[in-house]
Amino acid sequence: MRLSEIRQHLPAAELRGDGAVDVSAAEFDSRDAGHGAIFVAVPGLNVDGHDFLARAVAAGASAVCVQRDHEQKWRDFDGRLPILIVDDTRAALATIAAALHDFPARKLNVIGVTGTDGKTSLSYLLAHVLQTAGERTGLISTAECRIGDEIIGDSGRFTTPEAPEVQSMLATMVQHRCRWAVVEATSHGLALHRLDQVEPDIAVVTNVSADHLDFHGSVENYLAAKGRLFEMLDEAAPKGELAKTAILNADDPSYAYFRERTNGRIVTYGIDSEADFRADKIRPTDWGSDFKVKHPGGELRLGITSPGVFNVSNALAALTVSAVAGVDLNEAAGAIKYWPGAPGRMQRIDEGQPFTVVVDFAHAPDSLRRVLSLLRSRTPGRLIALFGCIGERERERRSGMGRAAAELADFTIVTDDNPYTEDRDAILAEIADALRAAGKEEGADFAVIPDRRDALAHALRIAQPNDAVLLAGKGHETKVVLADTSYDCNDAELARQLLRDRH
Repeated sequence: MRLSEIRQHLPAAELRGDGAVDVSAAEFDSRDAGHGAIFVAVPGLNVDGHDFLARAVAAGASAVCVQRDHEQKWRDFDGRLPILIVDDTRAALATIAAALHDFPARKLNVIGVTGTDGKTSLSYLLAHVLQTAGERTGLISTAECRIGDEIIGDSGRFTTPEAPEVQSMLATMVQHRCRWAVVEATSHGLALHRLDQVEPDIAVVTNVSADHLDFHGSVENYLAAKGRLFEMLDEAAPKGELAKTAILNADDPSYAYFRERTNGRIVTYGIDSEADFRADKIRPTDWGSDFKVKHPGGELRLGITSPGVFNVSNALAALTVSAVAGVDLNEAAGAIKYWPGAPGRMQRIDEGQPFTVVVDFAHAPDSLRRVLSLLRSRTPGRLIALFGCIGERERERRSGMGRAAAELADFTIVTDDNPYTEDRDAILAEIADALRAAGKEEGADFAVIPDRRDALAHALRIAQPNDAVLLAGKGHETKVVLADTSYDCNDAELARQLLRDRH
């Protein structure tokens, strides 16, 4: 695409230089900005892309995109090669990437899934329901990106991929004749414009509690980031007969806020509140729940093989989305009942051992408390909790997770999560201090074992019949990242291997 054509999709942009230059890729890493690429200088959290303009030019970039308020950094490049000048390079990056792929989201029915907890599980569940109904479906999530069962892109990240990769994956879905795309919408991805040009047709929220305040700065900003998904419904291109629809959790305090973020159709689900789709007569099964759903067309029974009321809510949300998407409700109910679950989300590890082992992504106080409460109600023996706390996040997480374990677990093992650039021992010490403050004694009630592999082995070694072991915080992730190194650790795979070795 010619640079002048890209400029037409950025109404406020100023083009200086040769607009006839051909652009074939949008890059935000100067090392990847070779011939044919436009290097988009994005101000990052730690570094500023404008500081790497010379490297991008040396790498062979055909053009650059810069931010108007950073002129002191790009002034010397004016005239050396074509420049697009914009107000916000992050937003421009998404638009340029979408334009280069001919706006693939406009050729798909897109379901955006947001929330604090449960959004990865719901994204997986929705992809499973649509595929079971015979719809070719793509999935972009923090755990995995795929079309059907085929992995695409770089999976296993912690948050939404950058805009060029999102648009590339959507384009791949179009090439593979997908009709649907399910996109997990994190608050980071929404706030940083990574999901601009995703063109949602259906937006659904699980629940909202305070999280990522280190990045967003306040609960209000965090909520506003989530709310962008619903505002995007009004901005998205029309696609056939599918009405833009917001699917909201009537039980969640965020309901009223999100309802005001869109002019689209509103459909609700809930357990305790009046809703279009409402769960009733919930009863636990071996590792799941069975319940009745009252909906505008009548009633049906629904089951899910993941435990807890929060998974009942997710199943209800999936059924609601299915109805809006035109999937037969009985077919959707059957798919939900036999869904195998998302990796690292309430994932039970069973190698014939006489105790329960569960891997879950819970990595904040509220989510850890929720999972511990569930396991506490289902565990006749001791509840052993293993977790750490991610670095470079708000420090209050550490004490909050320690307090949750002190209240609900019988024994706690404090270990690595991803310390990143922080001192791992300092993070573990803060969690241990919270346990001590709650009256717990090291040795008798908790242990600190920094290496997660050693900690996991210890947890399984001390477990007795009828106990439950929760391996929390890492979920689907396969590495622990320290300040200057990393080591492999897949909780589910390591637990399986250690349990097999016991026999």
